[in-house]
Amino acid sequence: MPSGAVATRSTPVVVSVRPHRAEGRERVTADASRAMPKSGPLVDRYGRVHRDLRISITDRCNLRCVYCMPDEGMTFLAHDQLLSFNEIERIARVAHTLGVRSVRLTGGEPLVRRGVTDLVARLVAVGFTDVALTTNATRLAPMASSLKAAGLTRVNVSCDSLHPERFASIRRRGDLATVLEAMRVAESVGLAPLKLNVVLLRGDNDGEILDFARHARETGRIVRFIEFMPLDAQGQWDRGRLVPGREVFERINEVWPLEPVADPARLAPAERFAFADGRGEIGLISSVTEPFCGTCDRLRLTADGSIRNCLFSDDEYSLRDRLRDGASDDDVADVLRRAVWAKFPGHAINEPGFLRPRRSMSMIGG
Repeated sequence: MPSGAVATRSTPVVVSVRPHRAEGRERVTADASRAMPKSGPLVDRYGRVHRDLRISITDRCNLRCVYCMPDEGMTFLAHDQLLSFNEIERIARVAHTLGVRSVRLTGGEPLVRRGVTDLVARLVAVGFTDVALTTNATRLAPMASSLKAAGLTRVNVSCDSLHPERFASIRRRGDLATVLEAMRVAESVGLAPLKLNVVLLRGDNDGEILDFARHARETGRIVRFIEFMPLDAQGQWDRGRLVPGREVFERINEVWPLEPVADPARLAPAERFAFADGRGEIGLISSVTEPFCGTCDRLRLTADGSIRNCLFSDDEYSLRDRLRDGASDDDVADVLRRAVWAKFPGHAINEPGFLRPRRSMSMIGG
């Protein structure tokens, strides 16, 4: 691969993408009722088979990161609006019968909800081959051992600075030392390899790109650089603050040459690169500038029980209401199929007329 070039995804299933618009929902739903497969895997109209389910178990968080939430004024779901663990397990079990093999628990911050260890054990018992969790790690250290014992496969830890003052500025709450210690504890109990997620913000922490690359080399953790996405609750996303994945690659590659990691299926959200001298790996999640929609295999279940087939679409299919009205497992399977079949070819962030989602990341689940 030439110096300065970033490996790209396989050719998308379609070339053009259309914005997510409300009027498109009716057309796709009508189309789905006529042509949607009634058996086999969860496949959409573009041939993408869906095997990964992200499950948000709460919209609450004990931090207030500047790219996600305002410092004050957030309104959270009432407890009875959240899916119960019984409801989550049931939806996950149906999804498993349709070919879903990986689940990741998200939030909000999933570790603020009581009983998460029990939920992990229940999902493992369903038969998923990969049960992971994304966390800010402020509560991870005392829970790591029990989570591992319950069958948790791995953790992704969000940490946007390796400098205490800047960490405090971006996160507004919590402290860096707690997060660093939690990562050490997680690795000590076998939750490894650990992935460290960094949202880069121009003018805030983009000066730490090489610091994080060095951290990956010295610790063996897989540091993943994530582009700032238009999913903040404040609605203040600014493309000028986005640090493109290509720029991250070039800055690291100048100091420590990088080589692409072979990934034939290319289903993971991150483009993977290994240091040429064999000392570790980084990832680039370039959702805005290098979208990977053509290979997306993910569905999301929100904390209040709706299926979303794309982070950036407002189309939702409520399972909570159906379950509480007595829906059968076949009914649940039908909703999952309809949600997948209605998926658009791409998120269209870079297309004219893109409409940013009404719900923020903390309300959707990462």
